[in-house]
Amino acid sequence: MRAYIAARVEGEALVAATGIGATILRPWYVLGPGHRWPIMLAPLYALFRMLPATRATAERLGFVTRTQVVAAILHALANPPHGVRVVEVPEIRRFAP
Repeated sequence: MRAYIAARVEGEALVAATGIGATILRPWYVLGPGHRWPIMLAPLYALFRMLPATRATAERLGFVTRTQVVAAILHALANPPHGVRVVEVPEIRRFAP
């Protein structure tokens, strides 16, 4: 996990250094055809969202659907940012049901 985070941080820094507007999506796990097994963990996520100590992490590491990710990508294309915009799971969820 540390290697993944380090690579992500480095990649995002390279994107930011270009000075070009960019939207970075950070989905944790995308649910879709053939990729639905984590839905069994939904009760645990609900519990973790109720506990103050784990609420932020549960929200940040929540699941999104393929439809939500596609809607977030379309929104990013239609609304290019000035600078770098990072879109985390809670915001990705707002783009589609």
